[in-house]
Amino acid sequence: MRDATKTSRRAVLAGSAALPFAAAATLRPAAAQEAIAAAPDAPKVPTVPTHRSIKLGDFEVTALLAGTNTRTQPHEIFGANASDETFAAVAEANFIPADKAQFFYTPTLVKTATDLVLFDTGFSGEGLVSALTSAGYSADDVTQVVITHMHGDHIGGLMTAGSATFANAAYTTGATEFDHWAAAGNDGFEANVRPLADRFSMINEGDSPVSGITAVNAFGHTPGMFAYMLESNGAQMLLGADFANHYVFSLAYPDWEVSFDTDKAQAAATRKRLLDMLATDRLPFLGYHMPFPAMGYVAKGGLREDASYSYVPASYQFLLDS
Repeated sequence: MRDATKTSRRAVLAGSAALPFAAAATLRPAAAQEAIAAAPDAPKVPTVPTHRSIKLGDFEVTALLAGTNTRTQPHEIFGANASDETFAAVAEANFIPADKAQFFYTPTLVKTATDLVLFDTGFSGEGLVSALTSAGYSADDVTQVVITHMHGDHIGGLMTAGSATFANAAYTTGATEFDHWAAAGNDGFEANVRPLADRFSMINEGDSPVSGITAVNAFGHTPGMFAYMLESNGAQMLLGADFANHYVFSLAYPDWEVSFDTDKAQAAATRKRLLDMLATDRLPFLGYHMPFPAMGYVAKGGLREDASYSYVPASYQFLLDS
């Protein structure tokens, strides 16, 4: 595995693009009722457990629930190329409603021998720092922030009240991803990434932000999104970011179009490639939008004969003595 050759981007260009999963920042529980009335789809700071830590080789991997919300009419998001009847039948077969879906937003901490690496930052620093605190860490403990891609629910926590949320951290993202959003004039990028542009280093496929963590091509959802393979002492896990955004619709039907995917054909090809790798190699993965704690496996087939893959949530696998 090779270390990254990093190139600092010190100039940020302008342009325009829309953010998926656009919603207000995660909310303080005390303000929730008023804010929910104003923005029903806004992610809310959860009252359920907000972290889950496991051992992966010599790494500690901690999923952080930075927010969750209910979205209506999920068929407007998943499966635009599937009929209403097919979508409803798939939902019913998998014991979920066809008119609502629960979304989860799960940044991830990886503690190595030398670094505390945070992957993505949720909608706001508030929701993320709350989850960090519950896991026994502070924002100042983070030594490296890795942004898998620059949709609003991944970069919203980079800044808090005009200052960097993670003051002591270095920042890393994909070169293609950064250059795309730097030229897009997107409000979220301008507010959260531009102020930190001089502190970002760029990596390419196969590079490592820190030892034992390797960038994996996951292009399609955005032009330059990376997943990341964790490898420690013989154990592996894929941090999948948004290559698959729903545990049924994305896995069982990877050809179903997703409204938030920039290049729908490329995103579908990426889903099938990574799902097949995970199923064939029987590797665990952590998906940013999977049901919390967002850790599981991929099996071939599903509850319907036409399903390609199914999601197997992790249970006690990581609790067993090695």
